[in-house]
Amino acid sequence: MLRRGRRKRVVVLGLDGSPYTLVKKLAEDGVMPNLNAIIKEGNFYQMDTTIPEISSVAWSSFITGKNSGEHSIFGFTDLVPLSYKLRFPNFSDLKCPPIWNELEKTKKRTVVINLPSTYPAKPINGVLISGFVALRIEKASYPERIIPFLKSIGYRIDVDTLKGREDKDFLIKDLLDTLRIRKKAIEYFWQKEKWDLFIGVITGTDRLQHFLMDAFFDKPHKYHQAFLDYYHLVDKEIIEEIKRRLDGSMKLIVLSDHGFTKIEKEVYLNRWLFEKGYIRFKNKQPESIEDIAEGSRAFVMDPGRIYINLKGKYPFGSVSQGGEYEELIDEVKEGLLSLEFKGKKIIKKIFKRNEIYSGPYTKNGPDLVALSNYGFDLKGSVKSKNVIGNSFLKGMHTQDDAFVILPKEVNVDQKPHISQLKDIILGLMQ
Repeated sequence: MLRRGRRKRVVVLGLDGSPYTLVKKLAEDGVMPNLNAIIKEGNFYQMDTTIPEISSVAWSSFITGKNSGEHSIFGFTDLVPLSYKLRFPNFSDLKCPPIWNELEKTKKRTVVINLPSTYPAKPINGVLISGFVALRIEKASYPERIIPFLKSIGYRIDVDTLKGREDKDFLIKDLLDTLRIRKKAIEYFWQKEKWDLFIGVITGTDRLQHFLMDAFFDKPHKYHQAFLDYYHLVDKEIIEEIKRRLDGSMKLIVLSDHGFTKIEKEVYLNRWLFEKGYIRFKNKQPESIEDIAEGSRAFVMDPGRIYINLKGKYPFGSVSQGGEYEELIDEVKEGLLSLEFKGKKIIKKIFKRNEIYSGPYTKNGPDLVALSNYGFDLKGSVKSKNVIGNSFLKGMHTQDDAFVILPKEVNVDQKPHISQLKDIILGLMQ
């Protein structure tokens, strides 16, 4: 049974990586009838997300309402200061308070299930179950009292992508099993906890598209129907259930953190830098940026973050601030913008740091960020011997094709951005 009361509550359902164009088609074609009903009852928008268009940055901007220069999350990986050693930023690195911290000031409670980049879980007035890239359920859960329940239902933080990329039948089964377990968690905490804000995220949509995006576009594909069936199950098992449980005190927002499209080619930007003489390595088969050598002037980290190897900032820094820096920035930008594959421009736009970031941590961000045209997936790997290639991945993120469904009374004049949603949620709860 639902809890009674007329307090203003908000439910947020995230479909990680689901593009506006795909969701619109699936809703109209009857694959997602419950989502279609929600679209008709609310305001359905194509939405822009962060640059770069990755979940760690996007969800951090969603919960803080801030850009990377303020919340300090620039990607899934970063470098230890004054080194080339890779580190993995986590929830402890977030420099701005998430939305639930603000709600706690008025004693409002929040339930958060499977939200990426919230690991390790921190104390919250409510419940927090971290999503990707959480490692252990014990550190992904707050409060501790919820751990026995999660273990009892076989709760999974994510699907087994290493096995899934090799065995697509396993991937589909794992996605379906994980979705059903996620449903159990959503139902349980919806009923058992007192809450004002409820956030649940389905990340299987992102995994499905990374490995089988080509199946959606190709009807004869072996897994085309399985692709549609997964989205139909999300609609039936998650969206229908949430829709059924809504009462007059609740407003529903459904969104994705970025879009998706099919990969034509992967583009290895560090290889391009190597061939142009901008980066050098200590050995012939480098494994990571940690193998960078003296004389390097620039390097790339996933997905299209370009860093100038500045003196005083990095151990083998070779570029001076000022004129030399600005000249190199323009040179690299011009070179990348000229990249083509079979007559198609690879790079859509390259942003200088101050064009997309503002705030006290801007200086920690990349010097340039490249945004590719659809079909060209930018990579920071140093292992490739070619600039252009392919891997097991079939789908890539897009920046301008996320979506959001807002309640009917919420209208936006211009194309919304994911960082605006925090204030919209707070406004609905006043």
